[in-house]
Amino acid sequence: MKNMYITTGTTDYLQKVKDMHKNETMLLLEREEDAVLLHETDGETVFKEPRCYEVIDAAGELGGAFVVCNNIPVTDEGRPLFEHRFQQRARLIENEPGFVAIRVLRPLSNDTYVIMTLWEAKKYFEQWQRSNAFAKAHAQRKEEQKPSRQIFPRPSYVTTYSVVQER
Repeated sequence: MKNMYITTGTTDYLQKVKDMHKNETMLLLEREEDAVLLHETDGETVFKEPRCYEVIDAAGELGGAFVVCNNIPVTDEGRPLFEHRFQQRARLIENEPGFVAIRVLRPLSNDTYVIMTLWEAKKYFEQWQRSNAFAKAHAQRKEEQKPSRQIFPRPSYVTTYSVVQER
């Protein structure tokens, strides 16, 4: 089973870290406020104090140009149900134009899961949001809204990043 480690910093600093470890699977992301470096591995990370996640579902290889992270806090009691839902997902996103990869990340040191999707460009993510496949993939959530509130202690939130292209 692979793990995903995430660390934050300035783009320049994280680029240096990435350059020092060229044999590792890393992806540098940035947005206006900050930058993050992802390290996906089945071994140890090179990061000193990362946020740690177990990859519980994956498709595709890390890459693309645009990354969307749906950050979803889940209670301890709700974890089995939440993970079951993702194990049963329709897997329609993998067939969408511009789709590059998905990672479903189980938190190892907090309560917030991350559903990370990677796209060739922002426009493909926006097309996915307007698609019938998106509506179908999210229909179960609407049907189970009342019980779902019991497993979500706080609202979810989305962060988006651009992939820093190789220099």
